[in-house]
Amino acid sequence: MVLAVLSRPLLWPVALRQLFRLAPNGWWHKRPFLPVPSTPYLRFRLETQYGTPAGETEAPRASDVVDYLRWCRDWERTNGR
Repeated sequence: MVLAVLSRPLLWPVALRQLFRLAPNGWWHKRPFLPVPSTPYLRFRLETQYGTPAGETEAPRASDVVDYLRWCRDWERTNGR
């Protein structure tokens, strides 16, 4: 996924914005000290994306992440960020 986003420089700004938007409040106080979404949130998003029960979710596909970032970029453009 990282390589898929890195190979698309136009998506870098939106990827960074989404990273911090999805990070839980106070992420810098908890290990691993990175702005990553919480496990329950990711589980929920994967279940709604792929339709499998929580705990049996598949890993997100790189193409899906790129599509999501493109959608976010287009949404920001349409709605004035």
